[in-house]
Amino acid sequence: MNVLLQHYVKLSRRGERVRSLLRDRVNSPPIVPHSASDSYMLGSRARIHLNGWQQAAVAVGSAVGALLDPRRADLIAALGETTGKPAFERVLERMKRSPEGREVLLDRPRVISEKVGHAWDLPSNTFGAAYASFMGSRNFSPDDRPPVRFMETEELAYVAMRAREVHDFWHTLFGLPTNLIGETALKVIEFEQMLLPMCLLSVMGGTARFSEKQRSLFYQEYFPWAMRAGMKSTDLMCIYYEKHFDEDLEDVRKRWGIIPTPQPHAAKG
Repeated sequence: MNVLLQHYVKLSRRGERVRSLLRDRVNSPPIVPHSASDSYMLGSRARIHLNGWQQAAVAVGSAVGALLDPRRADLIAALGETTGKPAFERVLERMKRSPEGREVLLDRPRVISEKVGHAWDLPSNTFGAAYASFMGSRNFSPDDRPPVRFMETEELAYVAMRAREVHDFWHTLFGLPTNLIGETALKVIEFEQMLLPMCLLSVMGGTARFSEKQRSLFYQEYFPWAMRAGMKSTDLMCIYYEKHFDEDLEDVRKRWGIIPTPQPHAAKG
């Protein structure tokens, strides 16, 4: 873990972008979405308001539980929400300042089967078809994401949900597998993009479970690549991905500054 932190300090010295994110403040008026059904769709009835002590307790409990069982998506989601409010506020502000990001906030698209099912019918060279292939080959469903429970406002709840739901779009764009190395590398990119503490904790937890061979491969190939890829790509939370499904995969990668995962090395595990 010390090695990981040293790498972050060293490689994040290109930190003007990070410092500018840290200076952001949430002071814009809320954007009223087009759809009146968003509250129910985001699980607002299930959302829980916590005081400071309760939030800390949920964060600690979720962190411990997620380390013991990394397959618990609900615990990882709770950890992200209870530790990530400042990061989500910064993402929200950036989305409001971006024309495409504002459109996402107005429409509040959801990555669920009902909305993205047409991707399976698109030509094989398109981004949408690549996403469909990624999901279908793994028997994944876009409907399996846990609801947001610990965000205070509808806007922040949507941003948290959006970050969760575009995760598989990012897998597709960067060409990352869903094994331990692939997921850990994507968490590095997510940290560079959003500065979510949960992403850093997930990277620490992931590397702690690596074999020596995996650890060597990760630090030699995937970690420096992920840091570079996360910094060089455009602001990925401000993209209305669903409107680009029918575009060529390589074209959108170039436009968004995506650096695909290292080849021919394959992540093992």
